[in-house]
Amino acid sequence: MTPNQPRISLEKAPDYRENYANSVQIRVNLWDFFIMFGQIEQNAPENVQIKNFQGVYVSPQQAKALLGILQQNIGQYEAAFGEIRLEPRAGANFVQ
Repeated sequence: MTPNQPRISLEKAPDYRENYANSVQIRVNLWDFFIMFGQIEQNAPENVQIKNFQGVYVSPQQAKALLGILQQNIGQYEAAFGEIRLEPRAGANFVQ
């Protein structure tokens, strides 16, 4: 650690929680990116419901930093476990 770098400590806030998301939606405007996480439930072939449980606003700079760290980690994952393939679900013309 160089003398000018601050010591960073990671702490979990009292309301911290972890969830599983198989749906991520993003809205963008001039000032920020809004990332919404949810879970897809399909109880019949013709009925798909997405239950969103968390939304997070990030600055464009943080969104770009997130893109970079995701690309780096996905590259490492694929090097270890093979290519991640994006295939639409049966009957759908989109990837969630």
